[in-house]
Amino acid sequence: MKPCRAFMAGLLVFLVFIFPVSFGWGLDGHFTICKIAQSRLSRAAADAVQRLLPEYANGELANVCIWADRIKFRYRWSSALHYVNTPESLCTYQYARDCKDENGVEGRCVAGAINNYTSQLLTYKTRSSSSQYNLTEALLFLSHFMGDIHQPLHVGFAEDKGGNTIEVHWYTRKQNLHHIWDSNIIETAEEKFYDSSVDGLIDAIQTNITKEWTDEVEEWEKCNSKKIACTDIYASESIRAACDWAYKGVTEGATLAAQYFSTRVPVVYLRLAQGGVRLAAVLNSIFG
Repeated sequence: MKPCRAFMAGLLVFLVFIFPVSFGWGLDGHFTICKIAQSRLSRAAADAVQRLLPEYANGELANVCIWADRIKFRYRWSSALHYVNTPESLCTYQYARDCKDENGVEGRCVAGAINNYTSQLLTYKTRSSSSQYNLTEALLFLSHFMGDIHQPLHVGFAEDKGGNTIEVHWYTRKQNLHHIWDSNIIETAEEKFYDSSVDGLIDAIQTNITKEWTDEVEEWEKCNSKKIACTDIYASESIRAACDWAYKGVTEGATLAAQYFSTRVPVVYLRLAQGGVRLAAVLNSIFG
């Protein structure tokens, strides 16, 4: 096991004990996104990230990319910030319509959270010791939520809670659809193709970014507005992917296996790549 992975495993044993909560993309999904992002940072952004990372991260953003999931039971208010619910079967996202929590409080969804923590981090260069923001936490939240918004079922239907209430089988194991997209597809890919190694997965996606998707990367990084993070684009892509791939052909109690895996894993790779590239672009824009 590589040193950073060994450290992360030890850290997460400690955190799981304190905060037993389900993953977002899953441990390896978030690790992958943050690893890709950190490799693409400008010098200024890389320096700022190093200054803001907690000491126990050992300089690796990926080591704390899962932090926002682990802190849910301490920061209970943050649970609604990991996803956005959309109306059943419309397959569209609209900020004004959809970005609210179960109590109807506007802006309390993953898109609103990304906007909020981006704004907080923009105070980095002018911050003082009396700043009202914890910019380390802002960085960890933003990095995690940029991953969440690229997971298709984190922008799923309200009726089934983003696939959480759809019970199926992943091969022989009983599972819900949301967890399959959070973790099982990634874990199965690692087992089949990379000797159960997240590093192999990351290397494969990095290669695709520089080769297969090289002509698309610049478009991924663009915003069609004055915003630094184009959450409307990210969320709209996710709900379309949810309808076209995650939900499609799935019924309660179905067994999802080789055919579902082989046709969906390219979508997962793409969303992980886009999440990493866009997180880097956002951090580069914030820190200059």
